[in-house]
Amino acid sequence: MFFPKTIAWTLAAATSLATSPAHAAPDPQPDPATQAVSMEEVVVTAGFRDTELMTSAGSISVLDREAMVERAARHLQDTLATMPNVNFSVGGARARFVQMRGVGDLEQFVDPKHFPSVGIVLDGIELSNVASSALLFDAEQIEVLRGPQGTQFGASALAGMINIRSRDPGEEFEADFDAGYGNFESWHVSAAAGGPLSETLRARVAIRQNSSDGFMKNAFLGRDDTQNLDELTARAKFIWDITPDLSADVTTLYVDADNGYDAFTLNNTRTTLSDTPGSDAQEAVAVSARLRWDMGAPGAVQLQSTFSDADERYGFDEDWVFAGFCDGRRCDPAFEFNSSDAIEREREQVTVDLRWLAEHGKLSWVTGAYFHHRQEDMARERFGSFTSNYETDRYAFYGQLELALTERVTARLGIRGEAFNDDYDDSNAVDTQTNATFWSGDATLEFQARVDTLLYATLSRGAKPGGVNTSATSVQPIVAARFQPFVVDRLRFDTETLFNKELGLKGRYLDDRLDLRLSVFHMDRSNAQLESWLWDASTFTFVGFLDNVDDAENYGVELEMDLAVTDAISLLSRVGYLETNVDSMQVFDLDTNTFRTLRDRDQAKAPRWQYHFGLRWQVLPALAANLSIEGRDESFFGYYHNEKLDDYALMNTSLAYQYKRATVRLWARNLLNTQYAVHGLYFANDQRDGFSVNRRHDQFGEGRVYGAELTWAY
Repeated sequence: MFFPKTIAWTLAAATSLATSPAHAAPDPQPDPATQAVSMEEVVVTAGFRDTELMTSAGSISVLDREAMVERAARHLQDTLATMPNVNFSVGGARARFVQMRGVGDLEQFVDPKHFPSVGIVLDGIELSNVASSALLFDAEQIEVLRGPQGTQFGASALAGMINIRSRDPGEEFEADFDAGYGNFESWHVSAAAGGPLSETLRARVAIRQNSSDGFMKNAFLGRDDTQNLDELTARAKFIWDITPDLSADVTTLYVDADNGYDAFTLNNTRTTLSDTPGSDAQEAVAVSARLRWDMGAPGAVQLQSTFSDADERYGFDEDWVFAGFCDGRRCDPAFEFNSSDAIEREREQVTVDLRWLAEHGKLSWVTGAYFHHRQEDMARERFGSFTSNYETDRYAFYGQLELALTERVTARLGIRGEAFNDDYDDSNAVDTQTNATFWSGDATLEFQARVDTLLYATLSRGAKPGGVNTSATSVQPIVAARFQPFVVDRLRFDTETLFNKELGLKGRYLDDRLDLRLSVFHMDRSNAQLESWLWDASTFTFVGFLDNVDDAENYGVELEMDLAVTDAISLLSRVGYLETNVDSMQVFDLDTNTFRTLRDRDQAKAPRWQYHFGLRWQVLPALAANLSIEGRDESFFGYYHNEKLDDYALMNTSLAYQYKRATVRLWARNLLNTQYAVHGLYFANDQRDGFSVNRRHDQFGEGRVYGAELTWAY
């Protein structure tokens, strides 16, 4: 098997490095000729304590502000292709769900979804259920932690966690202004300023407006802005040193995204015919506050609390055409079908996290308590009105011990117990509750093989709560008798647990000019929650549900390398290899119109290969160029059919010229205008053949986009 061979190779390479006589002698003094091109230290802030990337056990990717600017990244989805084994699913104007190592949600309609498999946090504010708010204006860095993060985040991070950190106010006053324009009538303007307000208080305020017509055209309405972006974001951040031992951080966030959603067509083109284009809009207000008290020898106490209130409007034209499309020439008027789906959600979330961090000699520890409350109310208009109310509470206690066994060996053990309670009711008289308790945790052994080489082995366990399949429960009484046993067995789904085994190597070589990070992993998924659908043609009903699969596994490799070739040229490589498997899963096949059992099937949205290669070139002291190529393998996008999203490769570039405090940047993504899909549907939705032929329908990623921007910094 691939995985054992990879482990053997990694262990052999690690042993060779650890026993190399080259480092038996004291470390040589750095060569002044190479210091100019050595890699800078990167600090990861997502854990209990801030740690340096190259000394942090775990498969972690970090994208800094420079990389975001080079890509002209406005939203999290613009950056995920640079991360090994990280994928995303759109289903709207922006990425709504993220997959790591093949684990993650694919889409959302009626079901509250409980908790996504990949968590997203911005300055402590949980954005997992409102991922459209993950805009990157004034962001300092993005940290991607792959694998279960159960000790710290519990059910919020079954497959991994994404931590977005915004810029802190500095010790001196600073200001930034940024404006740009590109094709598809896209433009943005932003401003930020911050610094000390007093000897103990610092603040930073930032605001940005993004706008674009989008890359779809609506021929029926004669418009090219039905897939538009209209996003206003504002943030204020305060750091207050109340006393030498007591400090407070406060972040406030406001997002108003009024985006369009008009993505699917009958002929798989970028030209739609819908008469009621949809929307993917969201208005959110959030606050995060952290209070830290350093008590000296006893350690530090930290209290963090967050609140968010988001109103979401999501909808689409279900038939993808206009009234009167079936005019007797295109299709029989008897098959005329016009429908739209409109969903409004109101979400409130409150979290409180109290922890104690301490160190005593070779031993350090963290212990804490966590509370999470979420309220979600939904109203849907589709062939009538439907409403639902969903409320969850999570209570957790957690702890982590870290012990330096020797000068080179460190052991870490973490555990988290979590109680999950939810309450759901809707206008179809469904009323159900869930009460569950589950455990997460991790055990890690670190070995500093050489001064420049870290080896680690990690066992980690994550859990994701189960619950009721609200869509299936609501329509179960009306589906045909042949489907009743299948649907009844799937009215609820169980808690999923994920057990991850991981080996890794992190090293800094060639006089600190090469950073190497390598990890191999194997994950067992028990009661894996996989999304599937059933189509009942007799009642014209789609039934969506989360299905539990007893046995599924995911394993692979992640490789990241950063090389400073000279003081002017640097290279980076990101490669992810992933194998996934579903041992056995019963589905209703749309093509054969029968039930069948999938065996040894790849999991959905889990491409086997992903890669990103980049070149940075400081052409002149004031002129910098960037070129990157990224791509991924094909992947299934569902289980009830055999259609796949095609593989693709994209080229991106930028050129920046700096003059004093001003920088002018030209940039382009998807330079070769490759057509590729970021989401897919498969069913019969064409009135021209009487809804009798199943077809694949793609939601395309962006075409060639390019622009210019001016940045001024004080």
